[in-house]
Amino acid sequence: MSAEGCAASRKEDRVQTALARLEADGFIVASGGTRRTSRRWQQAMARAATKLYEAGDPGEDLRVPIAVAIVEVYAESVDDDFAAELVEAMLPIEAAALGWSPR
Repeated sequence: MSAEGCAASRKEDRVQTALARLEADGFIVASGGTRRTSRRWQQAMARAATKLYEAGDPGEDLRVPIAVAIVEVYAESVDDDFAAELVEAMLPIEAAALGWSPR
């Protein structure tokens, strides 16, 4: 396997691990081959959006409220690297929930 293929495989493994954690913790629900956000996740995003709005965040980057929600929920139970992987895994699911198409 090439170095690029190996790196892609490791990245996919990390994303799958993050998705499994998000599902186990009740933040995403797998249904018919797709994943969607749960009510629990939507509540965490609402709290994050409120905090960011009050802080004057312009709301231009969906990763920001996702990261705020992840940090709030997982606090000190995950390290920074895994928190970043959780954000990366959640980004396309949250974007789909909001009806945003990839650019």
